[in-house]
Amino acid sequence: MNRRKIVILILTLLLLSGGGWFLYATGFFRAVTSLPQLRAYINRFAPCSHLLFFLLQFLSVVLAPIPSNIVAAAGGVLFGTWPAFLLTFGAVLTGSLLVFTLARILGRDFADRLVSRKLSEKYQELLRAKAPVFLTLAFLFPFFPDDMLCILAGLTAISFRRFALIVVLARPWGLLFASALGGASLGLSPWVMVPIGLAGLGLFLLGMRYGDRLEAALLSRLRERGGGER
Repeated sequence: MNRRKIVILILTLLLLSGGGWFLYATGFFRAVTSLPQLRAYINRFAPCSHLLFFLLQFLSVVLAPIPSNIVAAAGGVLFGTWPAFLLTFGAVLTGSLLVFTLARILGRDFADRLVSRKLSEKYQELLRAKAPVFLTLAFLFPFFPDDMLCILAGLTAISFRRFALIVVLARPWGLLFASALGGASLGLSPWVMVPIGLAGLGLFLLGMRYGDRLEAALLSRLRERGGGER
């Protein structure tokens, strides 16, 4: 690794460490365990709540695994659907492109510091063979580690322009849903919110129970297609 890459890597790690320390020192990791606590945490920083919200969503990509959708729902409660969505998507887009670019410049040394070897081995071959298709599906389905995949994508041959297009087209939908759910809670009665909450809980439990199976089936199908094309 040349001197320029070493300097970039050191500065990146310092920024990430600083961001992580800020979140820890201000109690974010305790607040993120529930939506009301997260809402109160963001409100503490008024009148800079919008800026803090953007920063949290940006760090959710760079310092994964902070759950972007939970923060988006809290933003919907605080700011309304569209402000929360635009802030969230802007931060997630910026973070996704940043980690992709850093992985492209710094290579495996950078990726290995943020992505476990097990996760890297699981997805790297498929990303090299069918990156556009796989990334699109991974961003659309909630059970893939999409923030980590942005880093690994930087190690493949996919162009920056194509990766950016996939992020713009595929990543917004889950964020929009979470923001809309949080924003809708401002004007909905408990009789409406309770069924929505139960439905969300049901989907979460189904994802926890069957997400691995769905992911394995999708990965197997893509690998079979990739093998058939060779």
